[in-house]
Amino acid sequence: QVHLVESGGGLVQAGGSLRLSCAFSGRAFDAYAMGWFRQAPGKEREFVSCISWNGGDAYYHDSVKGRFTISRDNARNMVYLQMNTLKPEDTAVYYCAATGSVSRTPSDYRHWGQGTQVTVSS
Repeated sequence: QVHLVESGGGLVQAGGSLRLSCAFSGRAFDAYAMGWFRQAPGKEREFVSCISWNGGDAYYHDSVKGRFTISRDNARNMVYLQMNTLKPEDTAVYYCAATGSVSRTPSDYRHWGQGTQVTVSS
């Protein structure tokens, strides 16, 4: 049974930074590619970033390229999202998810966390 728990969200001013963490419990963390998604009120859940099982490949939505960095620590069963130069439009609930291979498509992910709120004030 895979269980994902996000943390690190909060309220930050525009231009600030946050680091989201996702703790994975269950078997074989390094068998999974991991992704971060976000959902703003009234909008569909959208892809933010994903990383391959060994961290060798990482992908980003165009809107966060150069500002966000995804990483993982397979020894600690953790995945992170470093978010810099935050903008009000980054405000959303951020979700961590696990899948078999890297994908930008939410429906490809089998396991999801509960989400953590990120609010960026202008």
